[in-house]
Amino acid sequence: MLEILRVRRSIRRYKDRQIEEEKMEQLKEAALRAPSSRGINPWRFVFVTDKTMLEKLSSSKESGSSFLKDAALGVVVAAKQGESDVWVEDCSIAAIILQLAGCSLGLGSCWIQIRNRRHSSSMSAEDYVKQTLALPHDFLVECIISLGYPDEDKRPVDFADLDWDKAVTWGMH
Repeated sequence: MLEILRVRRSIRRYKDRQIEEEKMEQLKEAALRAPSSRGINPWRFVFVTDKTMLEKLSSSKESGSSFLKDAALGVVVAAKQGESDVWVEDCSIAAIILQLAGCSLGLGSCWIQIRNRRHSSSMSAEDYVKQTLALPHDFLVECIISLGYPDEDKRPVDFADLDWDKAVTWGMH
């Protein structure tokens, strides 16, 4: 696990290559195994592989989502309204589990924030995603995770460059 954390980077350029069905199923399993508060599992995952739909979703927000059009997969991470008061946390945990599972399968990924972002001056990114995918009105969209085979090589952050001042131990002698 630590090695996956060391090498995982945000990937925004992807090869024109589909993700194998076996890997897609492993990604679904990983998402569904994500922990959630009180075991409520309020999250819903919409796996999008259709290139036309990925192109539409790539304009979900004003900036920072255009690379989705070149990904093999976009996973919309949402929750059903009213199922949990901590749906944001549960969906965030599931989203990073997807990214780490993807890394373990040789895939690159990047988080596309949707919640609290704008599609345009007259529409939220969340409403745009819900409208584009015809999602139920009671879905709350946290993010989209883009996944695919990386077409860029990013070096891990060096151990010495980690901000160790942000991880203090209290109570050590």
